Amino acid sequence: MMAKATLRGLTLLAVGMALAGCGSLVPGGSSGAAPGSASQSARAPATRVTSAPQSYATRPEDASCLADLGGSGARFDPLPDTYAAPGCNKLGTVQLMALAGDRSPLTISNLGPVRCSVAKSFNDWARFGVDRAARQILGSPVARIETMGSYACRNVAGTERRSAHSRAEAIDVSGFVLADGRRIVLTRDWDGGNAATREFLRVVHTSACKRFGTVLGPEYNAAHKDHFHLEGSGATFCR
Repeated sequence: MMAKATLRGLTLLAVGMALAGCGSLVPGGSSGAAPGSASQSARAPATRVTSAPQSYATRPEDASCLADLGGSGARFDPLPDTYAAPGCNKLGTVQLMALAGDRSPLTISNLGPVRCSVAKSFNDWARFGVDRAARQILGSPVARIETMGSYACRNVAGTERRSAHSRAEAIDVSGFVLADGRRIVLTRDWDGGNAATREFLRVVHTSACKRFGTVLGPEYNAAHKDHFHLEGSGATFCR
């Protein structure tokens, strides 16, 4: 009897270890493909996440955010906390693979780690501000949002102050690709696009100002002529 109990225990242990090595720790996360790969982007949005793995979210606010983000329909993997240099860290971040649209998932290009709260604002903006505006103004839903990245260990240009990018709390959006194949980029279309395209870009800019703490665009300065800088949450500054 003792031998059988020991064998049973070892078998259960082996099964548990095998399961622990498979797939994402969050429902809807990746299961073998590299983050952001085409195979991941084509999958359906995640189902509701009801809890966060403690190995990734030891802070209650992070666990709550991961649950909210999963419930929103976004597809993502939570990332471990890391510190790169003084003022540079990735705490409570996720790797987004797809955002929730009203009718189908929206893919994202060039996006790295981003703070969960910013990812939640980004997902909501993409669905309610961008996708719906594209369908109403341009007659086509959005298929992809193009970015210039998120995390970067650097200072605000011309200052000694760390950028929000150094804490993965900002995303730079440079363009949008519609389901019908049209591509809209800020550097060309903010002023040079047709009337509908210019209206679309201004509507999504205004929508972003309601969801992010700081929003900077082409009318702020020359450094932002080719992108929207979307930072933090809780509307405070919009230009």
